[in-house]
Amino acid sequence: MKATTVFIALAVFLLLQPAGAQVRYTYSKGQTVSPSYEGWMPNEDGSFSMYFGYMNTNWEEQFDVPIGPDNNIEPGGPDQGQPTHFYPRRNPFLYTVRVPKDFGTKEMIWSLTTHGKTEKAFASLKTDYEINKQVISTEVGGDGGSLCDCLRDNIPPDLTVEGDKRRTVKVGEAVTLVAIAGDPDNMPARRDGKPQPGNRPEAVAKAEANGYRRARAQGAQRTPQREGAPAPAPNPAAALYTPPGTNVPNNGPGLRLSWIVFRGKAATVTFKPEQMKTWTDSRAYGNSPWSPPYLIPEPPPDGKWTTQVTFNEPGTYTLRAVASDGSLFTYDNVIVTVTK
Repeated sequence: MKATTVFIALAVFLLLQPAGAQVRYTYSKGQTVSPSYEGWMPNEDGSFSMYFGYMNTNWEEQFDVPIGPDNNIEPGGPDQGQPTHFYPRRNPFLYTVRVPKDFGTKEMIWSLTTHGKTEKAFASLKTDYEINKQVISTEVGGDGGSLCDCLRDNIPPDLTVEGDKRRTVKVGEAVTLVAIAGDPDNMPARRDGKPQPGNRPEAVAKAEANGYRRARAQGAQRTPQREGAPAPAPNPAAALYTPPGTNVPNNGPGLRLSWIVFRGKAATVTFKPEQMKTWTDSRAYGNSPWSPPYLIPEPPPDGKWTTQVTFNEPGTYTLRAVASDGSLFTYDNVIVTVTK
């Protein structure tokens, strides 16, 4: 009788398991980085921009892979503007490679070797790889996971970094970085309705004419969330606006700016104030737009972010300012040569 009972219990347990279920593990370190081809978009001059990013399957381990045999893009490489520092987890749409209008059926390959394993991303202009602004927003969980068609016309943030784009400092000497960012069309708007700098009246009017305000009213209105407060209860009306069951962490709307180390040893670089993460850290209280509960800090009224950065080791570093409205990104670089 006991054996029969155990058999029945085991059978019930197996029947209740989803088909094809498997255990998924996450790792702090020891795993590799996979380069990713995100897709392409046409440019007005007939050329094409290919978008690349990567997935570092570690939650903590970061990598520095210099341009060369272990980090190269061909043809035309090895250097095509790719990063040499790799933060944890998913970092999508991080840089673009522009190819001519006669690129045709050729292929571009990004090869990246970490922990002795080489991973490759294969980029082409196949029609099913074509993307648009809405696709980018959806892939990063933009505007809280919005699927609004109006995001096809979203204007990415304006971004200007003041001062020289190449600077020289000594180890331990602070460098002041001043970046000015603005959201031309106020789309996507902050959940709390507070103003964002850099609005252009004609761009805001166009966004509203394209149905952004109506879409927000129909499905995206949320209760304003206090910083550090529990996440609000789901809004039933948002079912038309936020994809149910999505595996992409939601990214809160609102203008923000962060500096990252794009090339160089990030462990030797200190930013003050501490920078909001630009990689998809979905853990609670992770100082990331994807980590709940999180309210995007209010931007400076004049759109001017001032940051101090110091370096503990000599070398050449590429620092990248990342301005985002919660759906699209704009980048600008500063190269710093650090001497003893």
